Amino acid sequence: MDFSFTDEQRALSDKVKAFADDTVARHAALDDRERTFWSGFFAELGRAGLTGLMIAEEHGGSGLGAVEAGIAVEQLARAEATACYPVVNAALIGGIIGRSGTPRQQAEWLPAVAAGDAVVALVLTEPEHGTDAAAIELSAHRDDDGWVLTGTKTSIMLGMHATHGLVFARTSDDGARGVTAFYLPLNRDGIARERLDDLGVRAGGRATLRFAGVRASDDEIVGGVGEGFGGVMRGFDHSRALISVLAVANAQAAIDDALEYARERTSFGQVIGKHQGVAFPLVEHATRLHAARLLAFEALWRADAGLDHRVEANMAKWWACRAGVEAAHQALLTLGHRGWHDDHPASRRVRDAIGQEIADGTENATKLVVARKLLGREYAP
Repeated sequence: MDFSFTDEQRALSDKVKAFADDTVARHAALDDRERTFWSGFFAELGRAGLTGLMIAEEHGGSGLGAVEAGIAVEQLARAEATACYPVVNAALIGGIIGRSGTPRQQAEWLPAVAAGDAVVALVLTEPEHGTDAAAIELSAHRDDDGWVLTGTKTSIMLGMHATHGLVFARTSDDGARGVTAFYLPLNRDGIARERLDDLGVRAGGRATLRFAGVRASDDEIVGGVGEGFGGVMRGFDHSRALISVLAVANAQAAIDDALEYARERTSFGQVIGKHQGVAFPLVEHATRLHAARLLAFEALWRADAGLDHRVEANMAKWWACRAGVEAAHQALLTLGHRGWHDDHPASRRVRDAIGQEIADGTENATKLVVARKLLGREYAP
């Protein structure tokens, strides 16, 4: 059993860390305050190779695996958690197109995603349907000229930034088998966007998208009519592990700040790290984060090995995100009034951590997947 990264993986980690420290971290506070990414952000991600990590080399990507994507997300999240969402989306949607798209679609769409020229959003959640994605209502009906999409999507991460979206629409009444995926430019006539004013992940541009008679063609269907739902569910198996890594890294950065503060701040004639009431909670949260990180990377390793990783990925998703919120909160308490200021990284990391509990499936949604695997579907909720 080997828990170490290869030389190539360590080199990737160092490269992304340098990019995150030099290019991403210095914009984090302003991104949060201005509620948008700085100009040139997506192009810089593309130039750094971060939007093409898991896209095949023949389509302009690096052809790396899920573990490498996790390594990149980990280093980015230490600088700014919200900066990871374009990377996670590119891996998720690029993977769906890579598995289910036609050769023409892959050759036409994936190079732009890999280069950061196409900023992609997963357009799945609706006002009344999040976890129960098979019940989506946005309709796509066929006419003589193709398809017409009508309805509303909401909670779309990167919705205000995205140039393209993988849009899931109902093409028949056959439950999950009636859902079809369309890859569409989001500047198309009939699409309106409305920013959501969020507690955290403020630069992410989460939005509501309204489709009013939006035209789509057969050539924009990914995976065939009625085959959209299965594709996205398979994609969630590893994107949830990536969100888990993101959550751990965001919280670990907060704990690291708190540890540094505990070495410097004095009270009653000694540094506060000497007080068990300060040191021991930090130890407990560092332990939980370490365990969650190992579980998340196990899920990514299993994905690369072609093994079933649904249990590990969904276990990691609920546990890492909960542990991340609790650790980031404790870090803020350790910092006290300094961390409470809105511009301090500790405040941002707590707010962002709460958003990670919602992204790509809530705690109960992921526990449902695990329960059905452990108990058997007929004995589980």
